[in-house]
Amino acid sequence: MTRARGARARRVLFDRRDRAVIAAAAISMLLVQMDWFALNLMLPAIGRDFHTPSTDLQWLVSGYMLALGALMISGGRAADLLGRRRVLVTGLTGFAVISVVCAAARNTAWLTAGRVVQGCTAALILPVSVAVVTAYFRDERQGRAVGTVLAFSAVGTALGPFVGGAFAEHASWRAVFLLNVPFCLTAALLLLRHVPETRDEQAGRGLDLPGVLTLAGGLSTLMIAVDQGGHWGWTSPATLGCAAAGAALLAGFLRIERHTPEPLLDLALLRNGPFVAVTLAGSLSNIVYCLVAVFSALYLQQARGLSPLDSGLIFLALSVGAGAASYWSGHLALRLRPDALMAAGMLVSGIGLLALTWVTSLAVYTAVFAVVGAGVGLSWALTNVATQSYVAAGRLGAASGLVLTSLVLLGAVAVAVASTVLEVISGSAAAAAADGPAIESVLRAAALLSLLGAAAMTAVVRRNPARTAHN
Repeated sequence: MTRARGARARRVLFDRRDRAVIAAAAISMLLVQMDWFALNLMLPAIGRDFHTPSTDLQWLVSGYMLALGALMISGGRAADLLGRRRVLVTGLTGFAVISVVCAAARNTAWLTAGRVVQGCTAALILPVSVAVVTAYFRDERQGRAVGTVLAFSAVGTALGPFVGGAFAEHASWRAVFLLNVPFCLTAALLLLRHVPETRDEQAGRGLDLPGVLTLAGGLSTLMIAVDQGGHWGWTSPATLGCAAAGAALLAGFLRIERHTPEPLLDLALLRNGPFVAVTLAGSLSNIVYCLVAVFSALYLQQARGLSPLDSGLIFLALSVGAGAASYWSGHLALRLRPDALMAAGMLVSGIGLLALTWVTSLAVYTAVFAVVGAGVGLSWALTNVATQSYVAAGRLGAASGLVLTSLVLLGAVAVAVASTVLEVISGSAAAAAADGPAIESVLRAAALLSLLGAAAMTAVVRRNPARTAHN
């Protein structure tokens, strides 16, 4: 029996090559998460350098998320079809190159275009990093390996605000983009040296590029209408034309998805009421997180006058709260219903966010910030788990893709809309980022969204007492 236990212990150990595979995927995940969360603390510094109001820089966030959300499923399919290592190395190489381009930006248009392309390369990294690990480890070590990679993703989330604040204050926001390069090169070299190529021989042959283009084009055009409506006039031909074009492209996207043999999104899932409700609730949680991450960064630096580094230290509370809740969510879901936990998380984040808008003490603000992060982290971490309870086994992959796309795309749209709303409430684009009461109004609206999501999830739980899959 002792010999058997020793054999099992040896089987779960990782040798040098195993650790290199895990490190390559972990660095890839950490890189993307750290870059995204570092940017929020750099927006005021970027605005000062380019003499642009911080609220006009929302496309640095929204454009990145829009590209990532629209291409993420296609990135995963491309990896299954062309080879996971090849696609991941391509994504890392592109991310490194475009990071240098962003660091060299001379105006906001240049930087915004770079961020959109960077989102495209991130879509080749995020969905493929974990796939590389699961394809390599086909035994009982797989769970530990994937858990390690996801843990590094949480580390990137926690480090991002601190790194962004520290570099913005003591170096330059450009240096944060250059910091991506050695991470990308290290991960790519580890992949090329230690990771064998894998692909899914049963994967479909299509990538649904028409669906990708019409979805991204429709959302982008609608966001331009919302973003520029205040400048052009809400009833101007330009605004109405963009809105109409966006609606037409989205209608075309739905038509394409109904008739293509390998659609980007499985629209049949939209007839599954509980699945749709849980997906929307999770998307609301991610919307709240995006709004808090962007507008609290503006509030702390421009309304409260904190330095980027001090703001980054406070933001660690939000990131640590979200990361801890994400980690423990898996353990809690073994004992309690994921959708019930989501409702509790949204209730906590909604109440916490309301409290945050009334707090004046920075010490109390930091503590409440951690509570908000924990509530939001619990909600969106469990979204994929909860939705799986309401779909048949044959649709789990399609359901996961729809959930991830909804989370990212609706977050991008929300940031664009909220930036416009902030400028309207403040009455001035130039002063909006420093208008504390206006920012607090936007955050109270985000809190209301969270509370509405909690109510919707509670209704879903009550109407579906048994966790059974539905077609």
